[in-house]
Amino acid sequence: QVQLTESGGGVVQSGGSLRLSCVHSAIRFPINAMGWFRRAPGKQRTLVAAVRRDGSENYAESMKGRFTISRDNAKNTLYLQMNSLTSEDSAVYFCARSEEYYSAWYGPVPYYEYWGQGTQVIVSA
Repeated sequence: QVQLTESGGGVVQSGGSLRLSCVHSAIRFPINAMGWFRRAPGKQRTLVAAVRRDGSENYAESMKGRFTISRDNAKNTLYLQMNSLTSEDSAVYFCARSEEYYSAWYGPVPYYEYWGQGTQVIVSA
């Protein structure tokens, strides 16, 4: 059974940093992409950043230059380094895994088959 477990969320002051981690299990097929999504209160789940199998990365526009996605394949772990946080970044953050190949960027939620439970990030003013 595939499991994804996020950690690293918490409360941070505006301007601060957090590093999220996601450990995933049951590697059965090539993983074509992994991504971080977030869902703010009253809003839909949206892409934060994704990394394809070949290592290429994609970021939502408002995260470029502030967030960095990375992975350690030996540890089956995905990371999200978040810097210069603002209250707009407060949300539940989810990691996700896709075993399907898509030529387009892995932005849409339906592209991912497996999801973690999420970790809460609260940025205080």
